[in-house]
Amino acid sequence: MTNQLSLSIDRSSPVPLYHQVVQGIEAAIHSGVLEPGSRLDNEIDLAAQLNLSRPTMRKAMDELVRAGLLVRKRGVGTQVVASQVRRPLELSSLYDDLSNNGKKPTTEVLSFSHVEADAATLTALQLPAGSKVYHFTRLRKVGGKPLALMENWVRDDITSMDEAQLASEGLYAILRRGGVNFRLASQRIGAMIANDYQAPLLEAEVGSALVTMERTAVDDTGRMVETGHHVYRADSYSFEMTLVQR
Repeated sequence: MTNQLSLSIDRSSPVPLYHQVVQGIEAAIHSGVLEPGSRLDNEIDLAAQLNLSRPTMRKAMDELVRAGLLVRKRGVGTQVVASQVRRPLELSSLYDDLSNNGKKPTTEVLSFSHVEADAATLTALQLPAGSKVYHFTRLRKVGGKPLALMENWVRDDITSMDEAQLASEGLYAILRRGGVNFRLASQRIGAMIANDYQAPLLEAEVGSALVTMERTAVDDTGRMVETGHHVYRADSYSFEMTLVQR
């Protein structure tokens, strides 16, 4: 319950009061003090506990709902939603993002081959006809729960790789060790519904929502290094971005 949170409000701080509440509840959720499914007191009681106005409390709760951390349910009240992996939109690998956030990802390599690139891959990686690539599919889990199904094609003239490496570390770590300095990527984010192949691997229902990401990464010499198509469970994964007006 919220009265166990012991949120401290600093009225002399330049940080707005509502945002201090947001930060406090967000920290309690991420630290596990507030577990998924926990119910919060209503806004009137919370405002009284923290000696805040009701509009200030409502503004904080609205922001937490918009951020996907809380959900309002008729007849139940406000609850903590199932925890999500919230990933910033930047040029990094899922493995590194998870590890840097204290998660312990595991990887199962579902397929691995060293093959002649098809026409679409030659175009995506700007390779000459006859070039070979590494083609593999991986299932990434966090806490034993499937999170992402990832298919990638990587040019083979950078470094050698095998299934054991891909099972034990992230793709970008392998490529960086091979001398790649990532510079930029072309990325497209979308959505789809899980098909008969994806659903059982992700332990999801056929027809459930998935987040999709297509990416082609470029290094500082201008080489197209890798291209991939990843799908993520939508109930466990989201992207974050900051928009700037130009």
